[in-house]
Amino acid sequence: MDISILFKIAAVGIIVTVICQVLKKSDRDDIATVVSLVGLVIVLTVVISMIVDLFGQIKELFELF
Repeated sequence: MDISILFKIAAVGIIVTVICQVLKKSDRDDIATVVSLVGLVIVLTVVISMIVDLFGQIKELFELF
């Protein structure tokens, strides 16, 4: 696991938070909710791909084909 992935996830979180705050201040709560959901989907996609790689490495390590 590379540390840069954690920085990318943190960057997505910071960007989504700033956008949501700006949208909430301009009374666009519905769009802010959509932005936060999109940020969550992006982060979950990255995390799920990391988990798939982890299980592949475990499978290869124990030779479970």
